[in-house]
Amino acid sequence: MRRSTIKDVAERARVSLKTVSRVINNEPSVTPATQARVTQAIAELDYKPDPSARNLRNGLSYVIGLVYDNPNPYHIIAMQKGVLAACRETGFGLQIQPVDSTSPLLADELVEFVQRSRLAGLVLTAPMSERTDLVAALAERGIALVRIIAATEDPDDGLPCIYVDDRSAAYEITEHLIQLGHRRIGFLWGGAQHRSSGERYAGYEKALKDYGITVDEQLAVPGDYTFDDGFRGARGLLALHEPPTAIFGSNDEIAAGVLAAAKSAGINVPYELSIAGFEDSPFSRQSWPSLTTAKQATDSIAKQATRLLIAGLRQYAYADQPVPPRNQGFLPQLVVRGSTAPPHPRNR
Repeated sequence: MRRSTIKDVAERARVSLKTVSRVINNEPSVTPATQARVTQAIAELDYKPDPSARNLRNGLSYVIGLVYDNPNPYHIIAMQKGVLAACRETGFGLQIQPVDSTSPLLADELVEFVQRSRLAGLVLTAPMSERTDLVAALAERGIALVRIIAATEDPDDGLPCIYVDDRSAAYEITEHLIQLGHRRIGFLWGGAQHRSSGERYAGYEKALKDYGITVDEQLAVPGDYTFDDGFRGARGLLALHEPPTAIFGSNDEIAAGVLAAAKSAGINVPYELSIAGFEDSPFSRQSWPSLTTAKQATDSIAKQATRLLIAGLRQYAYADQPVPPRNQGFLPQLVVRGSTAPPHPRNR
């Protein structure tokens, strides 16, 4: 069966090829009635624009890239889901590229990736998005980009970004544990190269100080955003002369590792040890007991970042496009589940 073309759509909707193109590109100069007619024709014909063909026709690229380096597969899957959703609604294609975020040649590698794949721009995830040297180098070389970063407020530095307030969410998780009665609360770091890990520690530390609890450095353990580091870190904390009554893992994989360590030691969760994570990944819902965490809505964050990038590209390409949307912030929300409870009376 022959694949439908843009000409078929134009004939079905009784409009010009240019009008169909304007609808596909979400240009504002189409009346609602015409847009509805074209949209209906696209659906009836199951028409799917070919990004590479559009590139060749008008000299513009309709493909963007998603760049990542993160040990958490659930986080990356959620990111891809959000970026793909925005690409589908705007008619853009997507190239996905894993990278080594520590590479000194990363700027050159990304420029080569953009040029080789004829990309319109990049969605940068952490930790690349938080390397100011890398972002500046890409911007200087004319690479359109949007960053997803951990920050309490808009950096307002002239470059588009979606910022996530990890610090306030981590404060809320720690406050939840304190209000349950916990005073010795362990903290397991994620990767130090990720600003989110430092932001989450800052929220944890501030909550302790605000409630008059001394910050004990031996209760904060370095690591990465992995199950294995959660397991190892928890084993170390639980072996202390005065172990914590609660442990806050910087993400749900870490918290799941803590849960495994507790069970291997015969510790009852949550009655002998409370555990909290961050991100609301499948780990948090599939564990037993399910994990108290902060719902981060990673797919929504990635979707909005992609919309922001594409809006900026259209502003540059079409003089009649409206001003792109402003940078947007997200605040992860506390989700209380079965892994947290007041400390056992003998541990108070």
